[in-house]
Amino acid sequence: MRIRRQLGALLTGAVLTAGAALGTVAPAQAYNPDPRVTFKYVDTDNCPCSVGDPYDGTYFRHDPGGKAVKINLYHPDSGAWLGKVEFHPYGEKLWVYDTKNDGDTFYVQLQYASVTNVYPVGPVVSAPGTSAAVEYTTYDYNLDEGGAVHVSVYDDAGKDDLITSTGAVIP
Repeated sequence: MRIRRQLGALLTGAVLTAGAALGTVAPAQAYNPDPRVTFKYVDTDNCPCSVGDPYDGTYFRHDPGGKAVKINLYHPDSGAWLGKVEFHPYGEKLWVYDTKNDGDTFYVQLQYASVTNVYPVGPVVSAPGTSAAVEYTTYDYNLDEGGAVHVSVYDDAGKDDLITSTGAVIP
């Protein structure tokens, strides 16, 4: 438990001091205020399991010691579902969904913490940005077992408007 708290503190500091975006994506038409957010944390010891949603649901695989997270985003005024971000410990996969074709999207960056180091993993990512009503992209990371990840969701590609952030555990 002590290591998990230390990793959480390291990840929080890393999110606050993160630099400019590593990827370039068209600018968003930012929501004001930021989208409303809900979280679902899943202990993957008890999986396979699913967490429902209005589109395709979320299915987590059995991964002893893993802690998965699903972040749902809703329009701040209408409450309409805008999308979801999922981190799956089994295979270290990040899923980013945009479920509202409204000319806006959100941007996600994953950070990884081992016992000795915290660092961003890959670029700032988002759904593809086509005219499809529902879009998603899956990012497959090759991370060492036994670490923690921190998922940060932004309203802009430059990471100037943090919507939310949370953690998960790779067993």
